[in-house]
Amino acid sequence: MSLVPLVDEKDAEGLVKEVYDDILSSRGLAKVPNYWKALANFPEYLAATWSRLKVIMADGALDRKTKEMIAVAVSATNNCAYCLDSHTDMLRALGATDQELMELMAVVDFFNGSNAVASGLKIEYEPPARASSESETAH
Repeated sequence: MSLVPLVDEKDAEGLVKEVYDDILSSRGLAKVPNYWKALANFPEYLAATWSRLKVIMADGALDRKTKEMIAVAVSATNNCAYCLDSHTDMLRALGATDQELMELMAVVDFFNGSNAVASGLKIEYEPPARASSESETAH
């Protein structure tokens, strides 16, 4: 149960209504997700957060599917069931397969574990020495 009341679409006014309308139209949704309904208790924060998400999740150097994979990985690591469900649904809508989700979770599993080991042992990173290639030695 949410610690703050969720602002229903029928009760939305002003800035909240504007943001809700944008969420519904830009995401092709039938109803506003509960995350946004909770943030609507602070309309300026709702608007700022929505604006930030649109910028961050827009296609750029990384495509939307890659960004959603990152969101799923971070959500799994942070143990956020809401975010994990939300971003997994979006990832599925973008065509993610069971195999992709399994491999994604395998990467999350491996790096959460190896990060804990490296951190716990305070291992210092040293860039690896690279063997010179034939083209580099020809000059």
